[in-house]
Amino acid sequence: MPNYRRAFVPGGCWFFTVALLERRNTLLVDHITVLRDAVARTRERFPFEIDAVVVLPDHLHAMWTLPPGDADFSTRWRLIKTHFAKALPKVERLNAVRARRGERGIWQRRFWEHLIRDEADYARHIDYCMINPVKHGLAGRVQDWPYSSFHRDVRQGLFPLDWASDAAVEGEFGEA
Repeated sequence: MPNYRRAFVPGGCWFFTVALLERRNTLLVDHITVLRDAVARTRERFPFEIDAVVVLPDHLHAMWTLPPGDADFSTRWRLIKTHFAKALPKVERLNAVRARRGERGIWQRRFWEHLIRDEADYARHIDYCMINPVKHGLAGRVQDWPYSSFHRDVRQGLFPLDWASDAAVEGEFGEA
């Protein structure tokens, strides 16, 4: 089994990319209410702040800040994935390994995380979450994509509604 190196900083802030196993699937937006419920249920038991999130058809990006003294983002993602999968009918194809282990064929097993280092890193990853639907050609403008914390942030006065209408997206942010 691979030895993954993860940074565990209590109370830290992380950027995540979490993807469906079948990258052409649209489960996340087709079942957005189920995903929101999975996140809410997880936050009840294991609180965290959602600094930013964008949900695309086959993957999502999120930035979380954990409570002081807590660095366990892995349990939170496991619970979110489990709650989401259990709420969906079992119609996905399973390979022999997943079938033998009793796993679902919805999520990629792992996720990508990046510990936010400073304010510039934080701002760059927030911007990336917001612009991601435009990058993928799912929306012409950031404001047109409904599955994003951008709308919450506009209501809070953090972004103008027409933010990034002429922005280009560059950089590596944990996507395949």
